[in-house]
Amino acid sequence: MGGYHARMVLSGAVPGCVLAAVCDTDEGKLLPYTDADWFTDSRDIIRSGKIDALLIATPHYSHTPIGIDALRAGLHVLVEKPISVHKADAEKLVAAHRSKKQVFAAMFNQRTDPVFQKIRSLVKGGELGEIRRVQWTITDWFRSQAYYDSGGWRATWAGEGGGVLINQCVHNIDLFQWIFGMPEKVRALCCFGRHHDIEVEDDVSAIFEFSSGAVGVLVTSTGEAPGVNRLEVSGDLGRLTCEQRKLTFIRNEVGTAEYSRSTREGYLPPATWQAEIPVTGDAGNQHLKVLVNFIRAILHGEALIAPAEEGVKSLEIINAIQLSSFKDRTMTLPVSSAQYAAFLRGRIAGSTPVKKLVPYHGSRGNYLA
Repeated sequence: MGGYHARMVLSGAVPGCVLAAVCDTDEGKLLPYTDADWFTDSRDIIRSGKIDALLIATPHYSHTPIGIDALRAGLHVLVEKPISVHKADAEKLVAAHRSKKQVFAAMFNQRTDPVFQKIRSLVKGGELGEIRRVQWTITDWFRSQAYYDSGGWRATWAGEGGGVLINQCVHNIDLFQWIFGMPEKVRALCCFGRHHDIEVEDDVSAIFEFSSGAVGVLVTSTGEAPGVNRLEVSGDLGRLTCEQRKLTFIRNEVGTAEYSRSTREGYLPPATWQAEIPVTGDAGNQHLKVLVNFIRAILHGEALIAPAEEGVKSLEIINAIQLSSFKDRTMTLPVSSAQYAAFLRGRIAGSTPVKKLVPYHGSRGNYLA
C-alpha cells in the first residue's frame, strides 16, 4: 500500500503534495523513487526535516510507535487502517495528538463511497424511522493460501494481531459504527483457521445489541467463494437493502409501531411501496479521495473524512468480538483495554506458526492466486 500511495502522489493526482522522502526497511523497495530522499529507519525520516506529513503504511503493530513518534515531532499524519491492533495501543496513539494544528487522519477509504454515504444519510435523516435490525453479510473478502503465505507477518497474532476482522473487515466495521452507532453488547463466534492454514480468524459471526433495542448481525469470511456483500436495514418505516451497489427501499405506508397499535383487524402487515434509491458519484479512487482530503485539511482546513481518533471505535468492536468468542460470553462495551491486551499477549505466547515465505504473483493483487 505504501508504494500504491507513493505512485498516486508521483502521478500528480494529489494537488499540493510532493513525495519528498520514502522509507522502508528493505532498501530495494526504494529504488523506484529516484527523486525522493531515502531512509530505512522511520526515526530518521521523521527527524530529517525533509517532510511536513507522513503516511504510515506498515504492518499493523508498527502503526502505534511510528505514529506517536511522528505526532510528537510535529508532523501531520495519515495512518493506514487499522490505526492500531488493539484499543490500548490506539488510545496511546490518539493521546499523542495534542496539537489542533496537526492533521491526524485514518485511511478508512470506504467512507468515500457514494453508496455508503447515501445509506448513512437515509439512516441519520430518519427515512427508515427507528432502526430495528441491521444485518450485514460480507463474504466477498476471499483470500487464497498463497496470499497468507506471502508475508511472515500475515495472519499471525504477533505480526498482524488477527485475521479477517483486523485486516479486511475493519472497513465494514468502521462503516457499521459510522452509520448505526456503537453497540452496547457483543456476542460472537470466531473460527480460527477454518478455511486456511493460519492461526487467526478467517470466519466470524457476531450479534450486536444497541441501547435503542436494535439488533445487528455481522457475518464475514475470507474462505467463501462466490462471496456476497449484502446489507439489510429494517426500521419502523421500512426496509433498505444494499447489494451489488443497488439500493432498494421498501417503504411502509404506516410505521409498524403505529400500525400495530391501531384497531385494524387481522394480521397482515402495513401496505408498502418500493423504490430504487439513486446513487450519484464515483465510487472509484477511494484511497486517492482520502489522501486528497488529508492534504486539503492541512492546506485549507477542510474537514476530515476519517479523523484518526474514530479508528478506536472499530477496534473496540473487533476486540469485543474476539473476547466474546474466546470467553464464550457476551461482552459489554466499552471493553477493558488491559483485558484485551492480556488476551492478545496470551495468543502471541501460544503462537507456533512457521512460515516458508512464497512470492505472491496473484492476477488481481492480493485477491486471487
